[in-house]
Amino acid sequence: MAYIISVNSNITSETGGTCVCPPESMDDFCATNSEYLLCVQEIKRDIVTATAAIAALSTFCMGFFANLPIALAPGMGLNAYFAYTVVGYHGNGLIPYSVALTAVFVEGWVFFGLTLLGMRQWLARALPASIKLATGVGIGLYLALIGLTYSAGIGLVQGASDTPIELAGCINSDEYMTDGLCKSSSKMRNPTMWVGIFCGGIFTAMLMMYRIKGAVIAGILLVSIISWPRTTPVTYFPYTELGTSMFDFFKKVVTFHPISRTLLAQEWDISGHGGQFGLAFITFLVCSTPSPTWSHLLTQS
Repeated sequence: MAYIISVNSNITSETGGTCVCPPESMDDFCATNSEYLLCVQEIKRDIVTATAAIAALSTFCMGFFANLPIALAPGMGLNAYFAYTVVGYHGNGLIPYSVALTAVFVEGWVFFGLTLLGMRQWLARALPASIKLATGVGIGLYLALIGLTYSAGIGLVQGASDTPIELAGCINSDEYMTDGLCKSSSKMRNPTMWVGIFCGGIFTAMLMMYRIKGAVIAGILLVSIISWPRTTPVTYFPYTELGTSMFDFFKKVVTFHPISRTLLAQEWDISGHGGQFGLAFITFLVCSTPSPTWSHLLTQS
C-alpha cells in the first residue's frame, strides 16, 4: 500500500491547499504561475509527510492495541471527493481548503466517538451486502476514471460536449489543445500516456496473471525509473523552474520534510459556508462510518 503515499499527495494537492492563485491567473488555474506551482509543490511534500506519518501511527496502534497484523493508511475514495468536489480543482469548488479541513477534523472526532460507543459497527452491519459491494465497485471506477484523466492520471480521456468523456492522449500544451481539449489530429500521441498503458497497465496485469508477488510495486518501479531521465519526452522532471525544484528534492534520496503549510490550517469561522460545510461534514461521516469494517463483513457474508 506504499503507493498511497504518492497517490494521496498527488490527488489532495490538486486543491492547491493553502496556496492562493491570483485572480488574473485563474483562467488557466495558475498553470503558468511559477510561484503558485512551487507553493503547490510544497503542499504536496507536506501531504507526503502527513500520509506517511499517519499510516505509521495507525498501523502501530492497530498492532499495539488490537494485536492485529493489519496495516492502515488513508483511504483512496474520500480524498478524491475532498479534492475534486468539496474543495475543487485548485480551489474552484464548494468551500475553501481550510474550511474543508475543519469538516474533516470535526468528522474524525465524531467518528471516534461513534467507535467508542459501538455504533459504527452496528451501522456497518445494518447495510445490505449489495450496497457494500456496489459502493466498493463505484469507488474503484471513480478512482480509475481519475487515473485516466489529465489532472492526476495518464491523460487517456477528457471531457466532451456530446458525450461525458472521449479519448484524449495528446500532449498537455497549447500547441496540441484548444480550449483545454485535444485536437483531433493530436489524440493518442502523448508518450507519457503510452508508458502508463504498457508499463503501468499491461506489464502489471501480465505479472498479476502469472501470480508474481509484488506485481503492482514492480509496475510502479518500472514507470518511475523510466520517468527519471530529464532529457526524455516522458520525464517527470522537465527543464522548467518547477521541474528543477522537484529534481533537486528528488536527488536528496532520503530526507525529512517538515509540514509547514498545511499543519493546523483549519478555518473555524464557517459563517459564510455553513450549508456547504454541513453537506461536506455529513458526506464525510456517512462514507467513513462503514468503511473500516466492510472487508471483514464481506468475508462473513
